[in-house]
Amino acid sequence: MGSSEVSVIPGLQKEEKAAVERRRLHVLKALKKLRIEADEAPVVAVLGSGGGLRAHIACLGVLSEMKEQGLLDAVTYLAGVSGSTWAISSLYTNDGDMEALEADLKHRFTRQEWDLAKSLQKTIQAARSENYSLTDFWAYMVISKQTRELPESHLSNMKKPVEEGTLPYPIFAAIDNDLQPSWQEARAPETWFEFTPHHAGFPALGAFVSITHFGSKFKKGRLVRTHPERDLTFLRGLWGSALGNTEVIREYIFDKHSSCFYSFADQLRNLTLKGLWRRAVANAKSIGHLLFARLLRLQESSQGEHPPPEARLLRLQESSQGEHPPPEDEGGEPEHTWLTEMLENWTRTSLEKQEQPHEDPERKGGIRDKIMSSRKHLHLVDAGLAINTPFPLVLPPTREVHLILSFDFSAGDPFETIRATTDYCRRHKIPFPQVEEAELDLWSKAPASCYILKGETGPVVMHFPLFNIDACGGDIEAWSDTYDTFKLADTYTLDVVVLLLALAKKNVRENKKKILRELMNVAGLYYPKDSARSCCLA
Repeated sequence: MGSSEVSVIPGLQKEEKAAVERRRLHVLKALKKLRIEADEAPVVAVLGSGGGLRAHIACLGVLSEMKEQGLLDAVTYLAGVSGSTWAISSLYTNDGDMEALEADLKHRFTRQEWDLAKSLQKTIQAARSENYSLTDFWAYMVISKQTRELPESHLSNMKKPVEEGTLPYPIFAAIDNDLQPSWQEARAPETWFEFTPHHAGFPALGAFVSITHFGSKFKKGRLVRTHPERDLTFLRGLWGSALGNTEVIREYIFDKHSSCFYSFADQLRNLTLKGLWRRAVANAKSIGHLLFARLLRLQESSQGEHPPPEARLLRLQESSQGEHPPPEDEGGEPEHTWLTEMLENWTRTSLEKQEQPHEDPERKGGIRDKIMSSRKHLHLVDAGLAINTPFPLVLPPTREVHLILSFDFSAGDPFETIRATTDYCRRHKIPFPQVEEAELDLWSKAPASCYILKGETGPVVMHFPLFNIDACGGDIEAWSDTYDTFKLADTYTLDVVVLLLALAKKNVRENKKKILRELMNVAGLYYPKDSARSCCLA
């Protein structure tokens, strides 16, 4: 969809329709290899929940094992929230080569490296944009450090394998933070926002823009100012911002993440103690790290103090301006200019939301919702703040999903996503398997590796808790503590990464027969039914 207008079309966009139709041919071939004959390809969706770096690594393990077992080729849609979006996007940037992707993951966490200079450079570049916000800092300085990646590709680069049908159609979830009250009160479907290689928009409203125009300015539904397509690093930051309501993000950046700032500052301090301050500044400048020198001065001037984040930001800005004229670089630009500019832009924009211009599409066929059509910006955040899995994006009947494989990477209750989705579907009369609360409570005390949920209508749901008694035995709590959501990447040694990959793979491998059985069922073939209830533990 390369249109320069806001598209208001109910149902699927034509580009997605064509891609899914092409994918059906590949799904039929994959089913045949799995010895499942079908006249028509069933639509299978794989969902990945949020869970930060844990979800990222575990989701890669799931995708890798599904590829190994021949199951991934039978999937039509891949959809993710938060940490799972990092894994799913990596699948496409590596052309579906899971062996290379897994090797790269291990390599990154073996070397324990982070390209700080490049991340800082991207942050500075973003600071010069009129759309600059904390999401830019979060994406380039926090998420890039967590994943040790800085992908500069774009969603639109994924079009080729998707349109050829060689890879599933990906859907990346976000929610509209301005609609959070509507979500809390009525679980409004309009809250959900999706990204694909072709479009970005609100599926419940049928309102989309071309993915290449996401972030550009529209007026009365027409493009009036074009901005470059945002890269995957930025989008990963947007999709993975669940840590961050305002206070959590600020505290994370200024308190927890300051350790990496000060580790560099320590290097500078060692040089200054040797009387080599000029060399320290030169070193910092040479790789774009003068920010850390400023932080060093800020740290030394704040001995024992714990001012709020806003005060620390103000001090940082003041220290960057200083009383003495700053030295100039080779181009004659004061060294502090980029920092001051970044801070000024930061304080001028929202500290909690990424703003995406999207003005008043009131025209024939436009959005009729008065609140939506009168807004000047969209404020998008991690969908994990609504439901920590993208069920609402694959349940609309237009996508005709028959089987959902839901991989839950939560560290807490692995059935919270099922509870929330059940409530959402009940409110909006969307077919979804109904499970009694008492049964969910019982399951959550000692979760198994796979649950099969079936209703009278709607898709069959297979739910896979990451931490379960089948794989973890009685050590579920220990596993959960080891892979806590708030643990930083520095705690993820190679051994820790490999163990998590193995656990996620095992959950797929041990349940392959159950997945094949449900694939047979939705393909319409005869298979002896279990005598168990329609909503049962498999």
